[in-house]
Amino acid sequence: MRSNIVILTIIAVFFYLCAAVYTVWHMGSYDGRIEWAGTLGMALVGVMCTLIAFYLVLVHRGQHGELAMDRLDAELDEDDPDQGHYSPWSWWPIALAGALAVMFLSLAGPTFLIPIGAGLLAIVMVGWVYEYYRGNFSR
Repeated sequence: MRSNIVILTIIAVFFYLCAAVYTVWHMGSYDGRIEWAGTLGMALVGVMCTLIAFYLVLVHRGQHGELAMDRLDAELDEDDPDQGHYSPWSWWPIALAGALAVMFLSLAGPTFLIPIGAGLLAIVMVGWVYEYYRGNFSR
């Protein structure tokens, strides 16, 4: 976790510096005017990395110890085996991507696709949430 904190801090400092350099460069090129979209975009990415790093610092402090991934002498078996849950056979994420594609396509053009995309999105989310309640993999 310590390495993640260091990496996110480096990324945050990089984006803060990029935002400052971008602002000064744009002000020098365009008669002192600030281009707010790029400046705020890069600064907000830096803020996001700072917030995530701060959260990880608080989590690390709250655990009162080193994780196995932070020690150089640690073995693979010492780490927590449960890192999350993922179903490699599941087709629901692909269907979710299709439903979201229909929704975003409807924002760009044919608005009659909005209810169709919303219906598909609701069906796919219910199917993905209740994937383990029916069929071969029910619990």
